Amino acid sequence: MWIGSNAVVLPGVRIGYGSVIGAGSVVSRSIPPMTVAVGTPCRVVRPITDEDLTTRTAGH
Repeated sequence: MWIGSNAVVLPGVRIGYGSVIGAGSVVSRSIPPMTVAVGTPCRVVRPITDEDLTTRTAGH
């Protein structure tokens, strides 16, 4: 999981394994695993795919 700067996670909210929360987001609902979520209120934008993971490891 990665949480961007100035993000606010409200009490009782669960953030799934491997998820990314954008900077400045307000997380008011639980976020499923392996997704990218941003905004106020925070909403899931897209899933993190195997291709995303392959690209990240190949570039380093």
